[in-house]
Amino acid sequence: MSRSFDVVVIGAGPAGYIAAIRAAQHGMTVACIDEWKNRDGKYAFGGTCLNAGCIPSKALLESSELYHRAQHEFKKHGIQTGDVAMDIATMQKRRASIVRQLTGGIAGLFKANKVEGLVGHGKLLAGRKVEFTPVSGDVETIDAKHVVLASGSSPIELPIAPFDGVQIIDSWDALEIEAVPETLGVVGAGVIGLELGSVWARLGSKVTVLEAMDDFLFMADRDVAKAAAQEFQKQGLDIRLGAKVSKAVKSKNNVTVSYADSSGEQSIDVEKLIVAVGRRPHTDDLFSDDAGIQLDERGFIVVNESCRTRVKGVYAVGDCVRGPMLAHKGSEEGVMAADLIAGEVAEMNYDVIPSVLYTHPEIAWTGKTEAEVKASGRPYKVGSFPFMASGRAKAMEQTAGMVKIIASKEDDEILGIDPDTEDLQRTIHAHPSLAEAVHEAALAVDKKALNFPNK
Repeated sequence: MSRSFDVVVIGAGPAGYIAAIRAAQHGMTVACIDEWKNRDGKYAFGGTCLNAGCIPSKALLESSELYHRAQHEFKKHGIQTGDVAMDIATMQKRRASIVRQLTGGIAGLFKANKVEGLVGHGKLLAGRKVEFTPVSGDVETIDAKHVVLASGSSPIELPIAPFDGVQIIDSWDALEIEAVPETLGVVGAGVIGLELGSVWARLGSKVTVLEAMDDFLFMADRDVAKAAAQEFQKQGLDIRLGAKVSKAVKSKNNVTVSYADSSGEQSIDVEKLIVAVGRRPHTDDLFSDDAGIQLDERGFIVVNESCRTRVKGVYAVGDCVRGPMLAHKGSEEGVMAADLIAGEVAEMNYDVIPSVLYTHPEIAWTGKTEAEVKASGRPYKVGSFPFMASGRAKAMEQTAGMVKIIASKEDDEILGIDPDTEDLQRTIHAHPSLAEAVHEAALAVDKKALNFPNK
């Protein structure tokens, strides 16, 4: 006799496990299927984010930043450290420990919320049935009243630079490097490439970043991108724009990367090459041909604004559907899907999803960029406040960058975000704090900044 559940979730990353827990909180019977296996051969919930993305990368970013500050900033605070050395093995042990704690925590959350975590492969069949192939045991067909597909994404592999796990590596292998490479190449100056490049540059590697686009951080506001580029250059990242990679040839000790830019054909030799040109939706063997699921031209599962597929009772959330591939976006979609299944009113505002680079300094934005607002023809006004003028930032030795706010001239709306600038202007911000820069930027929109000259 086959088992049945009110909701079966395929995928236990941030979108899937959150959907499962939320559905269980509504009193439904829930199973969550996942087959993630780490490099050590152990299965773990949490998907890319917890195992090979968001969490381990932030652990390495924190360790490498502390090392960099000890070398270059502590003296300004009067802290005498002598010779500073980084033990890479200890750093990596800490990263792995954090990952184990958090992935194990998901299993605990499943137990607390009465979600049945199933380890193995899940595949949607026609009629809202799910084929479950456990890592050990017999294949089982599960009946589900509702199904949530949350299969995530995987790194894009370039045919001209196939991954070998040693010299040409993806973002996961880049987190597990055991010794600082003398030279490191990174293809792609997006979030992943810049974060990973920053880690190993701080630890002493000579890092060259090759970006095919002519504009740095093309998705961010131009003022923010310009300030960020200057900081990365100060930190030693060699960022080459308009660099279109044509091939990568391995030798015994190096990878020769050929590319073309405005100066013509070029090449560099690096010890290791990280390819970070984006991710693709992971839908391999996720559903049968007669399940009714449709993919778009880019391989994403087709859903409406509520993450419903064309099959009644089947939802898809996270990286396998349209929109930014961000953990917090997937989690909120998971909540929305579970709430809708429970019969509640739920929706998402995709215009206000924040994007963040956890580099040094951190870079974040939400809503529309100034270029997007200008192109729309809507009258707008801009306010900005540099951290150089922030007392808290000076005390922290963290004065790079700014806060920039773009608002409508017509109704004062902060474009892409719900409140208006007057809301922020009248909000009391703690002093001294970095949040004061947001307050001052909101004041600067109306040329009322108090701690920096109004433009």
